[in-house]
Amino acid sequence: MWKPYLNVIAAMLPAALNVLDRFHIVKKLNEAVDEVRRQEVKKLAAEGYEPILGKSRFCFLKRPRNFTVGQAAKLGDLLKYDLKTVRAWMLKESFDAFWQYNSPHWARWYLRKWCTRAMRSQLDPMKKFVRTLRNHEELLMNYFKAGKHYNSGIVEGLNLRINLCMRKAYGYRSFELLQITLFHTLGKLPEPKFTHRFC
Repeated sequence: MWKPYLNVIAAMLPAALNVLDRFHIVKKLNEAVDEVRRQEVKKLAAEGYEPILGKSRFCFLKRPRNFTVGQAAKLGDLLKYDLKTVRAWMLKESFDAFWQYNSPHWARWYLRKWCTRAMRSQLDPMKKFVRTLRNHEELLMNYFKAGKHYNSGIVEGLNLRINLCMRKAYGYRSFELLQITLFHTLGKLPEPKFTHRFC
């Protein structure tokens, strides 16, 4: 969703279908929920309430099916309170239904309804997330137009391996040296031609 990245794609691959996949959207949503939690922890501490949100971060960020017994019990206790963090978590959980749609039309319908609910929540981090979604709505719909077959997982994996090569060498003096290292690391790619032979 980074503007310069989108500009490069538009310039270099004008006919490409740019897909924003689930990973990046969910990451931004989790950041918004965590920001609501952090703000509420500070507010409750300033007002002298007991720290009921202490050690609850992963209760709100993990998927319920991945909870430990303690996290499930902690979340069950927290759901009894009228907390902003609980409202943010419920919005996060309801957003998961967006990814279940197959039709771009109905996915867009659900997204707009969800965004309206989130804007009415009066939670600033969630409202900021909604503005991001609205700015990238067409790119989000490309995920459904492509039949949910494509995501950026391959690109993310390649970026991870490139970063690992750079970290292992503590950087390179030229792009050519990085390129040679990547050819050897990633394998099955053509090796660059050398001016001399090695014995």
